[in-house]
Amino acid sequence: MREKRQTGVGPSPRLMAGLVLLALFMVSINLRPAITTIAGVMSQLPGLFGLDPALLPLLGTLPVLAFGLSGPIGPWLARRLGTGRAVAAALLVLAAALIVRATVPALLLPGTFLAGMAIMTASVLVPQIVKANRGTGWWTGLCTMGFGLGAALGAGLVQPLAAAFGGNLQSALAVWAVPALLGAFLIHRSKGSAQGGVPQAQTGDAPSSAVVRKPAPLRKQRTAWAVTAFFGLQAMLYFAITSWLAVYLVSRGLEPADAAALLAWFSLAGLPASLLAPVLASRPAILRIMAPGLGLSVAAALLGVLMAPVESQVFMVGILGVVQSAGFGLAMALVVIRSDGPESAGRLSAMSQGFGFALASLGPLGAGMLHAMTGGWELTFWVLAAEAVVLAGAGFLAIRGPLVSVGAAGQTVQTEQITAHEPRATFVP
Repeated sequence: MREKRQTGVGPSPRLMAGLVLLALFMVSINLRPAITTIAGVMSQLPGLFGLDPALLPLLGTLPVLAFGLSGPIGPWLARRLGTGRAVAAALLVLAAALIVRATVPALLLPGTFLAGMAIMTASVLVPQIVKANRGTGWWTGLCTMGFGLGAALGAGLVQPLAAAFGGNLQSALAVWAVPALLGAFLIHRSKGSAQGGVPQAQTGDAPSSAVVRKPAPLRKQRTAWAVTAFFGLQAMLYFAITSWLAVYLVSRGLEPADAAALLAWFSLAGLPASLLAPVLASRPAILRIMAPGLGLSVAAALLGVLMAPVESQVFMVGILGVVQSAGFGLAMALVVIRSDGPESAGRLSAMSQGFGFALASLGPLGAGMLHAMTGGWELTFWVLAAEAVVLAGAGFLAIRGPLVSVGAAGQTVQTEQITAHEPRATFVP
């Protein structure tokens, strides 16, 4: 009787799941302001930090390049510290990088690169924690919405914060270390994320009727490469847009503050889409249309921003924000949906985000170079639209084929375990 009473004293599983979800949401909010705060004030940086204007394309590329190079760090750190502690450590490094790059002008570029590494380390572990806690599409949706909310807050508040600090832009950039520290505290205290939640089934737990076979290496699984291509292409588009949209709008005659506000609107308009896209993706009939359809929608929206008059940019930038954010939400959802368990989700997340962001690093750099070569924006937007069409093809392939599996247990065993909780998560057209 005493043991029963003691067992009932602890928090309920529903409360623990809620705390994990809150921590993940706070973590997600911190994984974009380091980029969008810089993008929102890009034109002011040369005078403020003594930066050569020719290095601005490199500054926009550095965080994404760091993403591509640091993909394996997250899973490696999680195996040694546990996923919750690994994410907390990454956010502490992020907070330090934000302070250093804002207060030491010579460290603007190295600090931005370090911030990108910290962001990537935390980012690749989010799908693993979602999968381990049997999170539904709403979990993934809330996390992707957190990414969009953080991006919007970073772009939209950097100028008002600078004004609040008496015109001190460095303080407005460094203050984002505070929410990073809060996120580190919450995820560290979240028990459901300490070791990644519910572990994957092991070979010894498999029923005797299940088929047990060793899966092919991740690099030989075509579904893994299709998901990686989708993630990388949508990320390339996102970072090209966030790095240069404000500069493009200024070239159209808008004031820098208005251009920064529209960059924030780009992220804000996409928040509902980033929440709903993973939820809708769990429905097979919708996923068949959504995966390729989003790429075509992004292409149309990019050309709309290029051709629309200045007076219509609020509307067109909003549409671009909706379809681009939905693409990111779907990319994160595919990592969860197209993997057979927590370990597979973590490995697929590292692969798709590592290789994907390495590809995405070409976005800001390529867009800036095309603009510099032509002196205008027409060719840049047409090339980005063509890339969005390729994104549609990657989406078509990502939802076909077997689930990604990296464990020793057979695919049948893992699928049965997960589908007991997520009946739609193993859809194969």
